[in-house]
Amino acid sequence: MPDASAPPTLVTSSPLLDVLLAGGRRADRLTHVRELPARDGVHGDWPAWSDAALVAGYRALGVERPWVHQAVAADAAWSGRHVALATSTGSGKSLAFWLPALTSVRADVAARTLDPGRIESVARRGSVLYLSPTKALAADQLAGLQRLLDAAGTRDVRVSTCDGDTSPDERRWVREHADVVLTNPDFLHFALLPNHRRWSRLLRDLRYVVVDEGHAYRGVFGAHVSLVLRRLRRLAAHYAREGEAAPTFVVASATTADPAVSAARLVGVDPADVVTVAGDTSPSGHRTFALWEPPVVAGFGAAAQHQEEHVDDPAVPTAPTEDEAPEHPRRSATSEAADLLADLVLAGARTLAFTRSRRGAEAVATQTQDYLRPVDADLARRVAAYRGGYLPEERRELEDAVRSGAVRALATTNALELGVDISGLDAVLVAGWPGTRMSVWQQAGRAGRAGADGLVAFVAREDPLDTYLVHHPEAIFDAPLEATVFDPANPYVLAPHLCAAAAEVPLRSEDLAAFGDPAAVTDLLGVLVARGALRRRASGWYWTHAQPAAGMTDLRGSGGSPVRVAEARTGRLLGTVDAASADGTVHDGAVYVHQGATYVVEHLDLTDGVALVRRTDVDFGTWSRSVTSITIADEPGPGDAAAGREVVERRWGPVGWGYGPVDVSSQVVSFQRRRLPDLQILGTEPLDLPEHTLPTMAVWWTVPESVLEEAGVDADTAPGALHAAEHASIGLLPLLATCDRWDLGGVSTALHVDTEQATVFVYDAYPGGAGFAERGYELAATWLRATRDAIVRCPCQDGCPACVQSPKCGSYNAPLDKDAAVRLLDAVLAYAPA
Repeated sequence: MPDASAPPTLVTSSPLLDVLLAGGRRADRLTHVRELPARDGVHGDWPAWSDAALVAGYRALGVERPWVHQAVAADAAWSGRHVALATSTGSGKSLAFWLPALTSVRADVAARTLDPGRIESVARRGSVLYLSPTKALAADQLAGLQRLLDAAGTRDVRVSTCDGDTSPDERRWVREHADVVLTNPDFLHFALLPNHRRWSRLLRDLRYVVVDEGHAYRGVFGAHVSLVLRRLRRLAAHYAREGEAAPTFVVASATTADPAVSAARLVGVDPADVVTVAGDTSPSGHRTFALWEPPVVAGFGAAAQHQEEHVDDPAVPTAPTEDEAPEHPRRSATSEAADLLADLVLAGARTLAFTRSRRGAEAVATQTQDYLRPVDADLARRVAAYRGGYLPEERRELEDAVRSGAVRALATTNALELGVDISGLDAVLVAGWPGTRMSVWQQAGRAGRAGADGLVAFVAREDPLDTYLVHHPEAIFDAPLEATVFDPANPYVLAPHLCAAAAEVPLRSEDLAAFGDPAAVTDLLGVLVARGALRRRASGWYWTHAQPAAGMTDLRGSGGSPVRVAEARTGRLLGTVDAASADGTVHDGAVYVHQGATYVVEHLDLTDGVALVRRTDVDFGTWSRSVTSITIADEPGPGDAAAGREVVERRWGPVGWGYGPVDVSSQVVSFQRRRLPDLQILGTEPLDLPEHTLPTMAVWWTVPESVLEEAGVDADTAPGALHAAEHASIGLLPLLATCDRWDLGGVSTALHVDTEQATVFVYDAYPGGAGFAERGYELAATWLRATRDAIVRCPCQDGCPACVQSPKCGSYNAPLDKDAAVRLLDAVLAYAPA
């Protein structure tokens, strides 16, 4: 809680960092400070082709001249080159794509070269499609476009959003009249492409496709979106007039490794056809970036607090039982962030606090309000939470309140990591590593936007990776950014999109290259024909079923439509929960938190997708328990979507390594009520919920009895040793793969039925896999050495969240044996190749 006593003097170059340090009382929590110098902006000239009214509009909004990178990217797009625009948060990427796109729309006549030396003038209006990963960002872009067009004094460009919330009448107007349509990949997949004949006007005249926040499309979600875009390109070509050029794609992204390669894979074009614009010429204020490790606290009650911020899906419970409490626990990142946020608000700083979970966002906001209320009740009311699952009108209201200053601080999930224009912020707190360097820089970029100075503080959780990073700042500041990794050839992802493409327009042999290697695509089409999903005719592959093919896949891997959370008494809709996490978060008896208010779930109806709740003040939270098992998939046959994904194996002497398809079965079986804040168990109740099976890819290593004996691990200690090694290895794999531990799962067992040996599995937590486990298999020795070193370096005696305890363990972190895990890893690594 903020300390009002007179602090000793400790002055840094950042007044806001002085606020966090409390004059020196918190100096031991600061592990590193990096000063990021200010940068002057470099202006370019408006391209000669720019529409004069639009230029006047930008000038009226204060943009006298574009930054050089804006002009370069806009010029490349105008010339018909695909563009990968990868510059920092707040660098004005929007101007770079709207200037050519809107200029194109406003042109009365579009000239197109049909034959060498022959120009035909076509009197028509071009169209533009803008895609963002969230509805909030599309709404924000719409507001910005309306400001620009109003400032330009033009009324001849028709702009609209269109998504799942758009009414049928509004949707009809958009189809018939809109020049610029702002939407998301989900609407493209489920509505626009399957009904392409209704959207033929837009597709026929499509000149630009803007893919905003391109770095958000990674993993399985990225693979899905990539295939949606390939289907879009195919239909645009289908409707294009003879001789018409294909639409130009602009992929706007955070700074990332290999932006042209990532953009080309996303769109489905040759990287040589993509122009990269990555040199940021916008101004940047001085930023102070602090790495912060919460203090050690005494007592189990405080130790248990470390769990609050971890749980987004309490289906995988996190709270340790009392006899498992670490001896020297650290304060939770959630509690620490709330403390720091309260001090920043008192100092007058406008701040975002990023958390890892929805529960974490609610907890930080509530604790910050509690800290502030005795000091200044008005300030307490100016702190709020922002997360997924809120209703659209709630999110818009909060975004407007932050812009206006009515809300001084938001505790948010990564829902505000993306490009919603919230400027004028003084500070950003990052409570827990967000998964990638790209994400941390996106979040950090919110501080000091528009050239102002800012403060960023990364607050570590008790987690092996977070602990490593705050003591190895070079891994944050000096390591290269990750590439955006996704695999459009994943058969679990590709197969339903081939069906969707065939339903749109029958697939021909000449179409297959757009979806990957034609031979591999042909093989997968054979699987779909054998299963009866498609029919093969001499002219191609056909979808012949009555139901829409788009319904075969879920782009975001959420497991189906969101579950609605509604008050039982009034029917008022509070929000939504992803289908995949509903079993663990809104089961009967669960506590649901919404803007600090607590509700208890009376009934979860999975059939109708609704959880009925009642408003009740409670002093406890709920954590559910799940059980998980894993089997190595049988060799896939010709009717299996996993065909071509066989198990691969290698040996380190007696130690075996494997990588391949697995089936992971999980079920939420019970939940505990735990008193807050000490998490004392108040009771446990069973649950009767369905079992779910995830087909995915895993890496595993097996240890024969002889190696266990070499490690001094007997039958009693083997489960704890394997379990601890599994947890730590999941925590360290993100150092080698573009993921975080929430993208991974794990299972360990002293005797697995398939391997017939002690085995540790780590799997991708996405249907069909995402490439993370494969990375672990490729870098096995490096990965296990880092895992072993992380456990050894941790000063705890018996294991803690900074080394072997996991925030997502389905068995309450029991059993765990830190010392036996080190001995086991030493024995395994003794056989590793040099």
